[in-house]
Amino acid sequence: MARISIVTSQRRRLASFLRAKAEGRKPKFPTRVYNRCNLCGRRHGFMRFFGICRICFRELAANGDIPGVRKSSW
Repeated sequence: MARISIVTSQRRRLASFLRAKAEGRKPKFPTRVYNRCNLCGRRHGFMRFFGICRICFRELAANGDIPGVRKSSW
C-alpha cells in the first residue's frame, strides 16, 4: 500500500513538473523528480532507454517481451 501511494504521488509530481515545463516556468525543486520503473515503481536500477528497472527488464527479456533483446553468451 505504501509503495502505491509513493508511485501515485510521484506521478502527480511529475505531471505538475511537465505542466510547468510546458508553460516555461522553472520548477521549485527539480531534483525531486525521480526516475521510477513504470511497472513496479522501483527507484534504483532504472534504465532510462526502456523506462523500467533492471529486475523488470530481466524478467521481460527472459520472456522475450522486449524485441531485439537476447541473453548474451560467449
